[in-house]
Amino acid sequence: MQSAKFYVTTPIYYVNAKPHIGHAYTTILADVLARYHRLMGVPSFFLTGTDEHGQKVSQAAEKAGMTPQQQADGTVVRFQDAWKKFEITNDDFIRTTEPRHKTVVQAILQDLFDKDEIYRADYDGWYCVTCERFFTEKDLIDGKCPEPGCGRDVEKIRESNYFFRMSKYQDWLMQYIQDNPKFIQPDFRRNETLGFLKKKLNDLCISRPKSRMSWGIELPFDKAFVTYVWFDALLNYITAIGYLSDEAKFRKWWPASCQLIGKDILTTHTVYWPTMLKAMNLPLPETVFAHGWWLSGREKMSKTLGNVVNPMEYADKYGVDAFRYFLMAEMSLGQDADFTEDVFLRRYNTDLANDLGNLLSRVMKLIGSYCDGLVPSVGSLGQDEEFLKKVALAAVEKMADAVARMRIDIGLAEVATVVRETNRYLEKTQPWTLGKKGEKEQLGTVMYFSVEVLRIVSGLLYPVMPTQMIVLRKALGLSESQPDFSSLKTWGVIKPGAPIGQMINLFPRIAPAAQDDKERKGSAMTEVPVLAKTQNVPEQKQPIAAPAGVAQIEYTDFTKVQLCTAVIESAEKVEGADKLLRLQIKIGDEARQIVAGIALHYKPEELPGKRIVVVANLKPAKIRGVESNGMLLAASSGGVMKLITVDGELPSGAVVK
Repeated sequence: MQSAKFYVTTPIYYVNAKPHIGHAYTTILADVLARYHRLMGVPSFFLTGTDEHGQKVSQAAEKAGMTPQQQADGTVVRFQDAWKKFEITNDDFIRTTEPRHKTVVQAILQDLFDKDEIYRADYDGWYCVTCERFFTEKDLIDGKCPEPGCGRDVEKIRESNYFFRMSKYQDWLMQYIQDNPKFIQPDFRRNETLGFLKKKLNDLCISRPKSRMSWGIELPFDKAFVTYVWFDALLNYITAIGYLSDEAKFRKWWPASCQLIGKDILTTHTVYWPTMLKAMNLPLPETVFAHGWWLSGREKMSKTLGNVVNPMEYADKYGVDAFRYFLMAEMSLGQDADFTEDVFLRRYNTDLANDLGNLLSRVMKLIGSYCDGLVPSVGSLGQDEEFLKKVALAAVEKMADAVARMRIDIGLAEVATVVRETNRYLEKTQPWTLGKKGEKEQLGTVMYFSVEVLRIVSGLLYPVMPTQMIVLRKALGLSESQPDFSSLKTWGVIKPGAPIGQMINLFPRIAPAAQDDKERKGSAMTEVPVLAKTQNVPEQKQPIAAPAGVAQIEYTDFTKVQLCTAVIESAEKVEGADKLLRLQIKIGDEARQIVAGIALHYKPEELPGKRIVVVANLKPAKIRGVESNGMLLAASSGGVMKLITVDGELPSGAVVK
């Protein structure tokens, strides 16, 4: 059922440095979600902004020889310019130094203080400047900050401060999370928060004395203190939409539909934030979604290692839309993903240059050469046309479902499948041969169906690659405006006789630096099937003998094994079995359960979202009393086991050949 509205937020970003890949990913993801909802006719509001108070900002300003406000004013422009470059369509950009925010924060603080939700007390604990948080001795890991991704030195501080009575809401919050499984996503992050709440929850220190740190919003009930940065920052999600200032606007958009965060700020958004809202008697967001980190060669990016990806450089080098597409297609939401130039180029060349770009160029050239540059009429239809139409229209529904399930990568994989099926359709029907033979009726059918697929694909990809999809739609003679989602569900929108533009190279192939100049000049957008021009045929070699003791089988034996791609939905340990995990998987639309002996090599929370290869036609069996319907493939060497996956993105249920 379609939502009545969609309110999506990003975290607000610290103004102590320039935007990095994490900032870009979260913001582009929010933009893509907002664009998809607008495409589907859902009223949407998209908020992002900057967090401009706190010790980190103050220290960055001191280092630069300026005031904190000057530091904020100078750095915020980098974010605003970056979001313009990445075609971000946020409805508002909030800065926590704006009067509209500060005034409401002070009103909230005063109200909570008057209700005895805030009190003053002495505190003795360990403080992390980077995270701007206090920790107890038992919280520390090897004497350092315990926050994921931090691990920095902490300092011992004893001082008087104000505290929010967060501990009184511990039992309520645990019950709320259990009763509302959609509140924290993915599921394993919900379990992470519940695990955190099993320990005694302390009250939250919500102030800093001005004598130690003066850059912040002054407490309305004690001018010797400023507000703790997290208590200030989290409130931006409601101050920006009119809380205590525009009640009609606030009622329209709150609660938030989806609050996107990185997994490193899970606790603040799933413990601090909901307890604050509870104390304020406000409803909680529908979903807080914690995505993973971008890694470089499976290592966390860091300035020390010199492997940090600069999003602006990639956008300048390869194009904004290509960069947006890679981020959305490569990461399964909730999981970590790898970002290297090789991985980027492989996906770019496969999905965009060889598949989509080549399809468009071939279709435009063929229509220009054999149809006078006009969309031809449809002749007789066969099974190939019916199949292509079915696949294209099914992708529209699958993309809508993927957006609802926060699996943009799966939706894009479905669209990529449609493009590949259309290229196969061209290779099978050989329209270049039909044109040369003068078989205009059949040629018209092939070209019309190819153009309709491109129309639907351009609409489905518009929220991810808005500029290039407008170029594609103009090439097809369509309007420059945002496509209508309802028209994507309909076949036959383009009218025969519509003019097609000149052939364009939408995504020129990018050759790796190691290739020679001839290859580097790009893709051959001709009538010849692209695979025939780009595929390297290996030299024929003598068959390799089977290792001693391994039985050889006939090809007909091998064909009895049905291998398919599958997506892991959830994983948990099998009770009483140290090595076994119970996995819930999806093979296409079919849900299955399998038992796998991988518990010593993978934690359950690491597995959801992974695309694996399974033997789909294995007879069901019971393992330790648990039914297993299939078997996953894995490889092991030297005590290390790794799951078998596929190169590139494929939808669940694809046949492995």
